[in-house]
Amino acid sequence: MGVAEVLPIRLYGDPILRKKARPVEDFSEIPEIAASMFETMFEAGGVGLAGPQVGLQKRIFVAALYHDEPEEGEEEIPLKARVKDQYVLVNPRITFAEGEAVGTEGCLSLPGLYSDEVPRNFRVRVEYQDEHGEPKVLEAEDYLARIIQHEFDHLEGVLFFDRLPPELRRQFLEENRAELARMQREAKAFLRELAGKR
Repeated sequence: MGVAEVLPIRLYGDPILRKKARPVEDFSEIPEIAASMFETMFEAGGVGLAGPQVGLQKRIFVAALYHDEPEEGEEEIPLKARVKDQYVLVNPRITFAEGEAVGTEGCLSLPGLYSDEVPRNFRVRVEYQDEHGEPKVLEAEDYLARIIQHEFDHLEGVLFFDRLPPELRRQFLEENRAELARMQREAKAFLRELAGKR
């Protein structure tokens, strides 16, 4: 991979988004992979990105918290320059979760689609390895806990709207039917193009 590059983000309809990711055993390329995942996430304006979203069936995700956006009239600061904290979580396991919080979520694999009703735990503890394979523990609450749960779900083949109560899930799928169908067509076209390059 060499230099960190912006990778294509897989869209809803790509089968990899519904597959369970595999544990990482070889860490030799993980720092490079993580760097490219950060570049991709910043370019797309996201707060988290999981391996399957860039076509890697690996149990890895990256996440970032940002400093507040500049006030109106102030200079535009690129997202990358606003990073407050960033995280690389490999082979994560959520070992503790408590509290309930309902909040807004979107997803880089479902661009433009959101729900304000996604239930999550308010607080989580996650055990993981960093990009070099070192064991770590992270305790998170509120927004960071939500990001971690969202990205962890990607490693399990779960998308945010799967977490909605049944009635709201049906409503979400119905209201966004045309947009979801368009994404599925784009995902299929991308996979055909990819197969043609092999």
